[in-house]
Amino acid sequence: MPDPHSGASRDVKQTSGLARALARADAVWSKLERLLVGLLGGFALIIAVVQVLGRYIDPAQAITWAEEVIVYVMVWAVMIMSSQLARTDGHVRPDLVLRLLPPTGQRICEIFNCLVALAFTFGMVWYGWDVVGTALLLDQRSSSDLQFPMWIYYTALPTGGALMVVRYVIRLTRFVFFYDPVTMRVGHTIAAHEASPELLVPPVE
Repeated sequence: MPDPHSGASRDVKQTSGLARALARADAVWSKLERLLVGLLGGFALIIAVVQVLGRYIDPAQAITWAEEVIVYVMVWAVMIMSSQLARTDGHVRPDLVLRLLPPTGQRICEIFNCLVALAFTFGMVWYGWDVVGTALLLDQRSSSDLQFPMWIYYTALPTGGALMVVRYVIRLTRFVFFYDPVTMRVGHTIAAHEASPELLVPPVE
C-alpha cells in the first residue's frame, strides 16, 4: 500500500531544493553587486588621486573632468548598492512604532511597505527609461571637454530601480508566504545562519 505521506515528503524536498537554488542565486547576485560597487569605488579613487597628483606635478596636463567622472561613478555605485539595502532592510525608515506592534501587525505593515516601495521603484524604472530615451534622442552630452554621453549616467536610475523591484518582490514573497516571526521581526539583524535556504521553506506539519 503506498505511503500517503510520500507525496508530501517529495513536495517538501522539491521545495527545499528550489529554495536552496534560489538562495545560491541570491548569494551570487549579492556578491556581484558588492564586487561591482567596490570596483566603481576603486575607479573613482584612482581618478581622484590622478587628478590631485596632476595638479601638483604638472597643472597644465591635469585632467579637468575628474570631478564629473567621480560623480557619475559614485551615482552608479549608490544606485547599485540600493539593491543591497533593500535586501538587508538597510534603507532609512522610522520604525519606532513598528517595534511596538505584535508580529502580525509588523507583518501587515511590512507587506504594505513592500507594495508602496514596489510602486515607487517601478516609477523609477518607468520614468528613468523615459529620461534615458530623451537623452539618446537628443544626443545629450556633458559640457566638459570629455563630452560624456549623458544617457549612460541617466541609466543608473532605471537600473537601480529595476534591481530594487526584484528585491522588493522577493521581500514581499517572504512576508506573504514564508513569514517567520522570530527572524523577520522589525529590528532583527540577519545573521549568517538565518540566511540559510531552509528559512524559506514552511515547516512540515
